[in-house]
Amino acid sequence: MWQSIAREITKATETTFEITDTRSVGGGCINQGYCVIGNGNTYFVKINQASQVEMFHAEALGLTQMYDTKTITIPKQICWGVAGNSCYIVLEWLDLGRGNNNSWLEMGRQLAMMHQKGIADNFGWEMNNTIGSTPQINTWMDNWADFFAEQRIGYQLRLANRRGGNFPDTNKVVVAVRERLANRQPEASIVHGDLWSGNADITEDGQPTIFDPATYYGDREVDIAMTELFGGFPSAFYQGYNQQWQLDSGYQQRKNIYNLYHILNHFNLFGGGYASQAKRIIQQIV
Repeated sequence: MWQSIAREITKATETTFEITDTRSVGGGCINQGYCVIGNGNTYFVKINQASQVEMFHAEALGLTQMYDTKTITIPKQICWGVAGNSCYIVLEWLDLGRGNNNSWLEMGRQLAMMHQKGIADNFGWEMNNTIGSTPQINTWMDNWADFFAEQRIGYQLRLANRRGGNFPDTNKVVVAVRERLANRQPEASIVHGDLWSGNADITEDGQPTIFDPATYYGDREVDIAMTELFGGFPSAFYQGYNQQWQLDSGYQQRKNIYNLYHILNHFNLFGGGYASQAKRIIQQIV
């Protein structure tokens, strides 16, 4: 497997690459992660079963599209594919450090710039991808309320009820979400899509970076909402974001609707107490 990956790195970089060392590093709860070294270069490689190759295809595309906004440090994708019984994605290696107030101020400002520069005509994406290991449906739609109600909340609720979640009637919740968002027609910004603290960091030279996305074009507020879901980012992040692009009025009311998507997804992935948390938000919406 590693020889095959080394050959693909050589093709992609047009520079001979021979692996001299590999060591296991964190790759999240879904993939195996490795630091791969050779010829004076270091790469981050994620490995999964060959059947999951489209997940890495989507990740590569999302990283490239965010990278192309030239706004915030994104690990450059080198190559992806299948090697034997495994699939892989090779990324630029970033040495991570410890951020300070200014670093997080810049994180917020640069994320806002990414949202401003990556704009599409409609909501969705050119392919389906994953949120964690759950499929994320990205069929293009021209109405944000319809897109989020149907392809985000409706899809997750149907999965949750099939898994014994005993949630309220899906159609009733979808209608309520659509009504709550009916007057919200934002620009279709490129969003990270899975922006919690585990997918954002500061490099050794103090540059903000985001990675491991679930990219699509949607309301920029979905990224900000998720940063608040699991403990929140430092306050300087929100200050920097609002300096660059002020959040719209009503965000505080929309935030829980947007985070319901991730809470339902966590129920579908992990079960447990996420069900009661989701039901509380649904009760507020309905």
